Amino acid sequence: MELPFAESWKIKMVEPIVKSTREQREQWLKEAHYNVFQLKAEQVYIDLLTDSGTGAMSDRQWAQMMLGDESYAGATSFFHLKDMIKNLMGFDYVIPTHQGRAAENVLFSFLVKEGHVIPGNAHFDTTKGHIESRHAHAIDVTTDDAKNTQLEVPFKGNVSLEKLEKVLKESPGNVPFMVLTVTNNTVGGQPVSMQNIRETCELCHRYNVPVVMDSARFAENAYFIKMREPGFENMTIKEIVKQMYSYVDAATMSAKKDAIVNIGGFIATSRKEWYEGAKGFCIPFEGYVTYGGLAGRDLNAIAQGLDENTEFDMLHTRIHQVQYLASLLDEYGIPYQRPAGGHAIFVDASQILTQVPKEEFPAQTLTCELYLEAGIRGCEIGYMLADRDPETRENRFGGLDLLRLAIPRRVYTDNHMAVIAAALKNVMDRRETITRGVAIEWEAPLMRHFTVQLRRL
Repeated sequence: MELPFAESWKIKMVEPIVKSTREQREQWLKEAHYNVFQLKAEQVYIDLLTDSGTGAMSDRQWAQMMLGDESYAGATSFFHLKDMIKNLMGFDYVIPTHQGRAAENVLFSFLVKEGHVIPGNAHFDTTKGHIESRHAHAIDVTTDDAKNTQLEVPFKGNVSLEKLEKVLKESPGNVPFMVLTVTNNTVGGQPVSMQNIRETCELCHRYNVPVVMDSARFAENAYFIKMREPGFENMTIKEIVKQMYSYVDAATMSAKKDAIVNIGGFIATSRKEWYEGAKGFCIPFEGYVTYGGLAGRDLNAIAQGLDENTEFDMLHTRIHQVQYLASLLDEYGIPYQRPAGGHAIFVDASQILTQVPKEEFPAQTLTCELYLEAGIRGCEIGYMLADRDPETRENRFGGLDLLRLAIPRRVYTDNHMAVIAAALKNVMDRRETITRGVAIEWEAPLMRHFTVQLRRL
């Protein structure tokens, strides 16, 4: 008899969570202006808002925190992290930052100027925000395969080489770099193949355009290359990672994802001139270049997390849980971006709330309905997150409208996945009664989804 699947870790400490009533959730959501970011954590039963900084660190990571060197400059913890990044990714120059958006802020402050054009495979919210706040233009060059959520394609996160070359040809000398995001979060946590990474970089380099890899979930991307791309099945995750980074010029990373820590990030590059330029922005924004807004104990925890999460068993356990949730949704006929990605399930709200017009934000509405149903907090990755066009100020409705259920690493059990699936089924069963969505009462001019205030229609 074949043994059933089991996790590659055991539980040493637990944290209690508390259920609430429907009446309580109605009141809490109203007080939060129908924006789940504004809910208190204690008002949430299962929290799938993000997988960023919400994972459970290992005993080895906690042990490394006790060994942190808190020297202001030149701490041994910095060199521990620098050596780990060099061994994994091959980069000589490293600048730690307090999280991924800080890494973007430091590097982009040096590289991005008004009027620049930065292509990418569906820039995520902070990346796009850092570009557009500098009056530059973020151009999406993702493959069209990503637009059809029900299409089964192994690497939906890929760059369209045709779209990319069109941008490079039309903007000669005005493209400071290209952003290559692995995995591609915005289109459903979808991976990028090694072939596409190589061909994308070769194309950019022919036009003298460097490539920056947005690396928040690089290890999950390497896992999918191993499992889905011919020729890589016998390579280790670390070997695949090394090859991925051999093609690019730099990386920015939110370590809160695939390094499984609660805070931290970094810039890594092979370009000395980028390192020297970014240093000048790190010091006023983040702190000295060997700590970058982090304690030495955090640097140690990141280094340890990078090491252990580039081992197959850890990734296999994590992605298996996401796939298990997908299998339950399949049983209930709930549409999501297929195939299931690495860190989350992205439910296709436009196929569920078919009576809610796009102007009333179906995915945001579905996010609210799931919370009201069972106290489960997801995150809209759709028309609300897309913001307004910076020039016309019109809402951008061109992309997908998804409810992201981001699974924290090493936190929830498969029983929680069953609760999530059942709650979604209950919403699905009453979808015909949901005919109106939400309207914006107040919004910030940039990255509005974090603080937007809404009303139910």
